[in-house]
Amino acid sequence: MTLDEARHRIETAVTQYGQHAAPAIDLVMAEVRSDMGARAFNELVEDFDLELLYNIAPMESDHSNS
Repeated sequence: MTLDEARHRIETAVTQYGQHAAPAIDLVMAEVRSDMGARAFNELVEDFDLELLYNIAPMESDHSNS
């Protein structure tokens, strides 16, 4: 998955499910974390304001992807 694909999938989830999109977004974010690490994960959290809207917090570090 690329960052652009992740953005598209998140936008689609928000459009389809609105305030109930968290489970679908969680799936995308798990894949992002696994494929691209904490930096990409945190970028998406910030870009979509996921912490405020869906209680998805940024990751602390990228140590798990080393």
